[in-house]
Order: sequence, then C-alpha cells, then structure tokens
Amino acid sequence: MSEEIIINVTQHESRVAVVEQGLLQEIFIERSHTPGTVGNIYKGRVIRILPGMQSAFVDIGQERTAFIHISDLVDSHSRSPDDATPTIAEVLHDGQELLVQVTKEPIGTKGARITTNLSLASRYLVYLPNTHHIGISQRIESDPERERLKDILLAIQSEESGDGFIVRTAAEDVDPEGIGRDAAALRGRWARVLAESGQVQAPSMLYEDLPLPLRIMRDIINGETRRIRVDRHATFKTLHQFIDDFIPDCAPRLELAANETPLFDEHNLEDQIDAALDRRVDLRSGGYLIIDQTEAMTTVDVNTGAFVGRRDLEETIYRTNLEAAAVIPRQLRLRSIGGIVIIDFIDMVDEEHKRQVLRSLEKGQQSDRVKWKVTRISELGLVEMTRKRTHESLLRMVCEPCEYCNGRGYVKTAESVCLEIFKEIQRRALRWKEGHCLIMASQGVIDRLLDEEAPCVAELSDTMGAEIRLQVEPSYSQEQFDVVAMIHD
Repeated sequence: MSEEIIINVTQHESRVAVVEQGLLQEIFIERSHTPGTVGNIYKGRVIRILPGMQSAFVDIGQERTAFIHISDLVDSHSRSPDDATPTIAEVLHDGQELLVQVTKEPIGTKGARITTNLSLASRYLVYLPNTHHIGISQRIESDPERERLKDILLAIQSEESGDGFIVRTAAEDVDPEGIGRDAAALRGRWARVLAESGQVQAPSMLYEDLPLPLRIMRDIINGETRRIRVDRHATFKTLHQFIDDFIPDCAPRLELAANETPLFDEHNLEDQIDAALDRRVDLRSGGYLIIDQTEAMTTVDVNTGAFVGRRDLEETIYRTNLEAAAVIPRQLRLRSIGGIVIIDFIDMVDEEHKRQVLRSLEKGQQSDRVKWKVTRISELGLVEMTRKRTHESLLRMVCEPCEYCNGRGYVKTAESVCLEIFKEIQRRALRWKEGHCLIMASQGVIDRLLDEEAPCVAELSDTMGAEIRLQVEPSYSQEQFDVVAMIHD
C-alpha cells in the first residue's frame, strides 16, 4: 500500500505524518525547546550506583539523570546465554566517565535510558564500533539476498580490524558500492566521536542524531513511499540535498507544497490528530474501543456498542472482535503507545474465532516499525502484548493532567463536596462561640447548598448557634471550598 509523508516545520516544532489513502498512520512531533535525544552519544559521569537494582544513575548534562541497567553495559552480541552477569559494582564506580547513548527518551518523571552498546545509523547500515557482530534485517526475507548482503559485510569488515554492522531493510538490492560508502561514512563519524571524547569534560554531548525530518528520510522512506510533501522552502532544500546524496531514486517524489492552505489542514490531519487523543474509537460496525493510558500499562476495551449483528450473539461478538483486532495496531502506532498493552476482547466461545482474531491482530502489527510481542487470548478474553517504547505517547506529549481532577478523569459530585463541607463545619463547630461561618465554593456547590441541602444548612446553623453564609468563588473548581469562621468583635 502506497504512503505519503507530510512534513510541517515551524519555528516552534517539526511534525511528520505518515498517511495511507488519506488516513493518518503515524505522527512524529519534535518541539524546538525539547529536541529528541534518542541516538545521541554523550560522555557521562556515574553519580550513583544502585546495587539492589543492578543499575546506576549517570549525569549526561540533562535536567534529569539518565538510567543504565547492567544489561545495557554488557555486549549482548558477544555473550552467550550461559555467561554469568557481573554485578553493577564490578563494572562501574562513582565518578567513572563513560561513553553512553540514549535508547529511550525521558518519559514522565523518569530520566533517559542509556546504554554503552553504541551504534551509529545510516540509510543502509547500523554501525557497531565495539563488536564484531554481523546482522541482517529480519524484514529482508529472501535467502539469496541475505547471503549476498552478508558477503558484502564480510568484505567490508575484512578491510579493517573487524568492526560490526547490521544491514537495514533499505539495503535490499542495493549495490556493494552504495553499502561501502555508508560504511566508510559511519567509520569516519565514529572516529570524530572518539577524537572529541578525549578533548571534553563529562557531561558533554559528543554526537547528535539528525533532526526529525532528516531522520524520517533516513529511516522511513521506502519503495512504498509515493510522495513526500514539505511546506517550508528551507526544509525542502535541506531534504533535497540529503536525498540527492543518499537516496537519489527518491528525488522525484519530493515536492514543495505551494498552496496557501496549511499542509496538515489540506490533508485533514489536524482533526485526525485530535481524534487520536480521545479515549473512544468508533468502529464502522457500530462497536467501539475505549483506550486508557496509565503509568503502568495501556488498556484497550472492546465493546459491541450499537452493533447487533444479523445472525446470533456469537457471530456479532466475533465480527466486533475481528474489526477491533484490525484497528488496534493502527491506533497504537498513531498514538505512539508503548510498554505493556492489555486488550480486553469480548468473550468468545469458538476456538477458531479466537485464532482468527489473534491472527488479524498479528497481521496488523507486521507493518509496524516497532517491535511487538503478543500472547495468546486468555480464558478471560484478554491479550497481553508489549510494544517497544522509546518516546512519550502522543497524549503525554501534547497534553498535561487536568488541573481540576489531577489526571483522574473525574471530579467529585456537588453532593459529595457539600457533605465534606458539613463534616468540616462539624469538626470546627466547638471553636465558634459566636459570630458566623462563611462557606466559599464554586457556583454548582453553592447552588446545591441553597437548594437540595438547604434543610441541612439550616439544621447545622441552629445546632451551632451561628449564622452560615454562602459565597460563590468563580475561580474555584468543583472540589475546592473554604470554611471560614467570622468572629464578631
């Protein structure tokens, strides 16, 4: 299926949308004040060892210290499963300086995740300077092609002391000269990183990955990319130069949008981005999904909704689950949801129906550029899966917790707040010998105190022997209130 890449760059942010047949599949956003750090290489300093967690905190010059686990300190390519894992204290000590690379952006309150297994990416290769590993992208399925690429890498490797490479999917059917140029460029880049590392103090950044539009050109553009549209002339020139240098076959696909209409509006992408922030996703059949993101995991609940089917209940449930399984992979990509995902399908009895639903889910994830792992459907109709997370989700990137509910998604009812006010008055009633009590609250709460709760207010006033006055505070949320004792002189 052909896709379009839509690139919008302003002074404040860069946005790249991947669109198929008018439908937004992925959205990448990078704000100017918080540029991406995944792929960046730093000279860091260990500031704290955590023996109980086999981890350490490393200062790389960011606002929050980065986190490294013992598994990120050991070369997975050169170890066998039987090798004993050393303790963190055997590998690191406080104050130690080391070269690290960011593998996961800071998410929530957590700092960046880093590794000492460094790599540098180009269009066709990933360079592994500290290992002899040779690898081929799993997406290249042809055995003869895999052997051809392996032979090319071995020839490149034999020219030097034996550094490591992984062939990327884009290298399929590429001539040896093109792959060789990439290898030489990566070796030169690594030599510059090493040279600079000896000249700077920790913490310092030694290598910064490409800006978002260029990363998209390097990592995403493929044979299915039909068109690349850009709305800024300076960005167009930069991309044109990059494409001419590295992927000249794609040059005719790049175009500068000339319309006065904003590019994302022209493709109806703003509305689709807003829709990706909603909890509810409607299905064509009339069913719907509810997607909730929490700190620990994301849950997806499948509901039949208005879909009543044409035959029987089991068939209705099966059709709803089947449609949901086809929609969920796109929703996870679009929302940039990673980590643990629990999908609550509607309970099915037929085992073949379960297999077909799971097969549809797995088929949808095949086009995802991010690694998945899916389990079988449990007896409760649940599917547990993981999706590699390297960035904040779309929701967390463009939204913040509601100041009124603090992210709960709910606020206390006016009735509940009134009851809390009564309890507060009763706690403090003994202190009020004379005078009056002033209740300050939101309009909705005051309205209830004047209406449904008026008898309770009158009873409290008589019990205390004090007048209770009410005052609307327009700036208060529904849960906010103050009870103030006004003592007469």
